Amino acid sequence: MGSFSIWHWLIVLVIVLVLFGRGRVSEIMGDFGKGIKSFKDGMNEEEKKASTKTSTPPAQITAQQGDASPSTTETKNEQA
Repeated sequence: MGSFSIWHWLIVLVIVLVLFGRGRVSEIMGDFGKGIKSFKDGMNEEEKKASTKTSTPPAQITAQQGDASPSTTETKNEQA
């Protein structure tokens, strides 16, 4: 009595089919499959992004000589 027999599962299946209809159950399972596929694609995309980030060296920013020193008008304004 502790486990369900095949007859219990058949009755549950019939009730589900009556409530939702055969087309609705297949639609739900199709949407479920699409969701799993989308999740896997997203995981693969994240792995690709992570591998491309580590394979390329970071860009180095170099300052130009003119940008490194403040102009004379800026220092006069700061002193005032």
